[in-house]
Amino acid sequence: MSNLLKINVPPVKPYFPEEDKEWVAGKIKEMLSTGMLTLGALGKEFEKEFAAFVGTQYAVAVNSGTSSIEIPLRILDVAGKDVLVPTNTFFATAAAVVHAQANPVFVDMNPETFAVSPELLEKRLTPKTAGVVLVHIAGLISYQTEEIADWCKKKGLWLFEDAAHAHGSKLNGKHAGTFGIAGSFSFYPTKVMTSGEGGMIVTNDKRIYDEAQLYRDQGKTSFLTNTHGKMGYNWRLSEPHAAIGLAQIRRLKEILAKRDAIGSFYNAELSNCEFGRILKVPEGSFSNYYKYIFIPNKMNDRAGFKKGFKEKTGVSLTGEVYEMPLHKQPVFAAWSAGTFPAADDLCARHICLPIFPSMTMDEAKHVVASLKEAFYG
Repeated sequence: MSNLLKINVPPVKPYFPEEDKEWVAGKIKEMLSTGMLTLGALGKEFEKEFAAFVGTQYAVAVNSGTSSIEIPLRILDVAGKDVLVPTNTFFATAAAVVHAQANPVFVDMNPETFAVSPELLEKRLTPKTAGVVLVHIAGLISYQTEEIADWCKKKGLWLFEDAAHAHGSKLNGKHAGTFGIAGSFSFYPTKVMTSGEGGMIVTNDKRIYDEAQLYRDQGKTSFLTNTHGKMGYNWRLSEPHAAIGLAQIRRLKEILAKRDAIGSFYNAELSNCEFGRILKVPEGSFSNYYKYIFIPNKMNDRAGFKKGFKEKTGVSLTGEVYEMPLHKQPVFAAWSAGTFPAADDLCARHICLPIFPSMTMDEAKHVVASLKEAFYG
C-alpha cells in the first residue's frame, strides 16, 4: 500500500512576481494614454536587452517563434531548395520551411542528445540542400553543436538555430542562437520566458537584421510610408507584448537559477535508477531545463500512464518533445520518405517531468518519489 500523499503539481506555471505585474500594468497604462501600441520604444529596448543577453549584435522582435524562423529563411532565399530539419521537433519548425517555399528533409535524432548529428545529416544531404535547422530540444545544446557548425561550413551550407526551447542555455560559454548565421526564440506562454505571444531573431549578420525589420512590417521600407520593398507580412510584436517580454528578460537569470535547482535535484535522484535514464546535460554545457526528459526502459501506453499517474499522485507530466515526429504528421506526408528508428522509438517512450521557477523542493521530491513508486511498485 502506498504511503504517498496526493499533491497536485502542475506541468508548468508562469512566473510573474508582483512587482513585475505592477511594472507591466503601468507600462500598458502609459501606452493606452499615448497610443503607441506597436513598434515603439519598449520593443526596441526588448531587442537591445535580449541581444546583449545572448551576445549578438542584433535582435529583431516579431509576433511569434514561428515567424522568427520563417523570416530568416526567406532572407536566406531557400525557395525551391532543401532544408535539413530534425523530425522530432514541433510542427512550426518544418512549417516555416514550407511557408518559405522550401522542402523540409527530415533527419533522425541522436538518442543521446535528442538532436541531429553530423553523421545523420550526411545521410540526408541532397544536391539541393541549402542549410540546416538545428533545434535545441528541451533547452539542451548538443555536445555535437560545434561539430555540426563545422560540418555545415565544409559543405557550404548555412546553419540556423531554432532555439525556441533554449533561452539562456549555453555550450562552452556560447549562448544558444549564436552558433550559426542566425537563431530564433519563442516567447509562447509555456516557454522559459514569455511575452504572451512573440518571438526574437538574433544574428550578427547585418543583412538579416536589416531585411528582417522590413519583412515583419508588411515589407515596408519605412514605418511612416507605404513603399513596400519585400513581400512581408504582419509579423510585428506589439508594445504590450514587449513590456511583458522586458519584465521577463530582466528576470531571466533568476528564472534560470530556480529551474537549475530543480533540474539538478532530479539529476541527483534519477541518474542511476534501474527503470530508465535521464537526458544528460553535456560537460561544459548549461541547460535551462525547459523540459526535463526521462526515458523509461519500457513505456507501452504513455497516455494511459500519464492519466493514471496524475490520478494517483496529483503530478501532471508535461507535453513531450515530441509525441509524434514530423515524418508521421499527415500534413508533411509529401516529405516523409526515409526511416527514422531513433525518433520512432524515443518519441513514443520518453516522458517529461514538471519543472517551473516557483516549484518547491517538496514538490520536486514528491515527483521523484511518485515516479520511483510507479516503476518500482
